[in-house]
Amino acid sequence: MTREVRLTPVDEQNLEPLLSVAVAETEPDEVMPPVEAPAGWSQARRDAFRAFHRKNYTGLDGPTGNLMYAIVQDGDVVGMARLGRRAEPGTLETGMWLGKSTRGQGIGLIALRLLLAEAIQAGARMVVAETQPDNLPALNLLRRCGAVLGPDGTGIRAEIRLGVNEDVAGAW
Repeated sequence: MTREVRLTPVDEQNLEPLLSVAVAETEPDEVMPPVEAPAGWSQARRDAFRAFHRKNYTGLDGPTGNLMYAIVQDGDVVGMARLGRRAEPGTLETGMWLGKSTRGQGIGLIALRLLLAEAIQAGARMVVAETQPDNLPALNLLRRCGAVLGPDGTGIRAEIRLGVNEDVAGAW
């Protein structure tokens, strides 16, 4: 079965569907920064989720330096992928989550490959990601996209070089 997977910048049109997937299929700490609020998907956490995404509407060149994408599969929002500016020249950071019902179906791999293409269009030479050593699905996904993995404090840092000749990359 062929699946259409695409990335769409998060905006007011897809923010509520994104929140609905998050509430139905994730825990808050999987999909948003921590906030002082009652446990679970309280109204305060839902409001914080909306505010977090709205402040990133301005994209990579905006004040937050982040561009959030809804991951859309066959017309339905199923998760989120992010690119963010890093201090290192030519480097973007990524993060991603999928609702539980769509995990393990190859959607994350397609989404990450689409995200890497977006990073190239934005002029990046490398994309980095951080995850935990026990997050095997994320580690496998990153490896499949060519990431070099290494320890980073208590986590794992993944570095994906974006089709740049090593000699050229070293010159920047």
